[in-house]
Amino acid sequence: MSEMIKTNDSFSSNRRTFIKKTTGAVTVTSALAGVTIPRVHASMDDFTKVALVGAGGRGTGAASNALSVPEDIARTKLVSMADVSTAKMENSFRALKRRGKDRVDVPEDRRYIGFDGYAKAMDNLDAGDVVIFTTPCAFRWVHYKKAIERGLNVFMEKPVCPDGITAKRMLALNEEAKKKNLKVGVGLMCRHSRARGELFNRIKDGELGDINLLRAYRLHGPVASCFSLPPKENESELLYQIRRFHSFIWASGGSFSDYFIHNIDECCWMKDDWPVKAQGAGGRHYREAPSGQDYVDQNLDSYTVEYTFKDGAKLYMHGRTMNGCHGEFASYAHGSKGLGIISQAGHAPAPCKIFKGQSFKDPVAWAYPGRESNPYQDEWNDLMTAIRDNKPFNECESGVQASVVTAMGRFASHTGQEVTYDQVLNHDHDLCPDAEKLTMESDAPLKTNPDGKYPVPAPGIIKDREYLQITGNNA
Repeated sequence: MSEMIKTNDSFSSNRRTFIKKTTGAVTVTSALAGVTIPRVHASMDDFTKVALVGAGGRGTGAASNALSVPEDIARTKLVSMADVSTAKMENSFRALKRRGKDRVDVPEDRRYIGFDGYAKAMDNLDAGDVVIFTTPCAFRWVHYKKAIERGLNVFMEKPVCPDGITAKRMLALNEEAKKKNLKVGVGLMCRHSRARGELFNRIKDGELGDINLLRAYRLHGPVASCFSLPPKENESELLYQIRRFHSFIWASGGSFSDYFIHNIDECCWMKDDWPVKAQGAGGRHYREAPSGQDYVDQNLDSYTVEYTFKDGAKLYMHGRTMNGCHGEFASYAHGSKGLGIISQAGHAPAPCKIFKGQSFKDPVAWAYPGRESNPYQDEWNDLMTAIRDNKPFNECESGVQASVVTAMGRFASHTGQEVTYDQVLNHDHDLCPDAEKLTMESDAPLKTNPDGKYPVPAPGIIKDREYLQITGNNA
């Protein structure tokens, strides 16, 4: 067994060792039955192997963070990758090889293309290694199931589910992950912000008083693939929808879920609760591209959602993707004793402050000192530390809750109805019922209606689901 490694002011075992070495033999009692025991390394030349499933921009970023974990926490090496796009795979590999150099060991025969690539990539790992899931969230439960079977620790991007059916599926799978003592990180990196963490502690200590109002804003121009033109001639419609995943609710929950979830989650964290209901509004204003073609995505251009907590407190989420408009990217908490800045001008760094009143002109009661570290890296350092020290670490349930709360606001806006958390969680609309069966030759889960356009939300007209797929059977 490896020797004990000194880290900071304490001694802890090698990242996977949780059976303490004593003089003589190591005894594993029956109490460990059913627990996935991470293998013990023979020397410090060994690495935590990492697989990347989903080689887009976020996947490349997450893998880069995995490879940047300090060596006193873990030595990591990327050994396999999977995606459905050869171009994305090669771009990601080249970028990671430039950054990671000897920490990237992914020859061509370990770069898998296709919907079954996730399993092949994980087959290069051993129990206790780490797999990264950064595909559109429609596939999260499929990949998570395989990781649990293999006894792998997981980092998965947000959101972790687009609808209630997959939310419940993820929660059920997570019970199995917990039985195996797997460590699971979710890419809601704001929860690993050191500045926000200090603000949360001060709110819990009563420095802001009772939180009765939270405000969140994500107001900017069109971003990523939130607006989409029709697929190119002869392009696979399935691969097109995956490539433009922010445009399609089945794949990602649309731009609302994929982008607004951070602001919604950090506000709920400060409140230390989840909303019980929501109502919302929005609209599609500019649907013609400069080329003269119509955008065909399912998103609204603007959203305003009122969330209500069980104690009556409110969270207002304002989102917009329009050029030429006022921009703001921030979250605020109003308490009976003052105003708190949760975030401002983006996710990081977070200039957290508490004011002695409800205005930014009031005296400052507290401000986070200095510039905080990068929360994208901190979430990885925290995950790998938990793996090394075998400490409890599973963010899947809170990730599901944040995803359902976000979907609740999206559903309320898309239907024009007031909706509860339980209604969204127990809704019967499975947005991608055959996610585990898709192949490169499959039809897309979303079809165009007879008018040749993809179905879009119709608030007040379609009230029981976010859109209606019109086929020959229900036309």
